[in-house]
Amino acid sequence: MDSQKMNYNAGQAKGQAQEKTSTMVDKATNAAQSAQESLQEAGQQMKAKAQGAADAVKNATGMTN
Repeated sequence: MDSQKMNYNAGQAKGQAQEKTSTMVDKATNAAQSAQESLQEAGQQMKAKAQGAADAVKNATGMTN
């Protein structure tokens, strides 16, 4: 194989590796974003449930405003 063809093949391999790396980074970024959104939603649900429980206790004990 001549050096020009070897250089071409090396360039092709490098380009493919960069594309695969970019795809993997994008997938990891998307997974992290999804996890963050899920945690935020879970936190909001827990906060709402805690507020509901606190309100129920206040109502039961007559501590409402």
